[in-house]
Amino acid sequence: MLKIVAPVWGIVGTTLAGIAVMIVLSVPSLALHDRQYIPYAAIAGFIIAIPIAFAVASRMRDAFRT
Repeated sequence: MLKIVAPVWGIVGTTLAGIAVMIVLSVPSLALHDRQYIPYAAIAGFIIAIPIAFAVASRMRDAFRT
């Protein structure tokens, strides 16, 4: 299962990290201290992507079992 989870996590994690960083840069109150919040936003995106990657990988595995 980890053979499927790792690439999916790489794609989903990068996407969510990018979305989180764009949110930090778009919100004016956060953009004042963007150097402080950007690493936290990126790490949060990668951590949130872990359960999503497992869910996607399990559905992919189930879809290809038939």
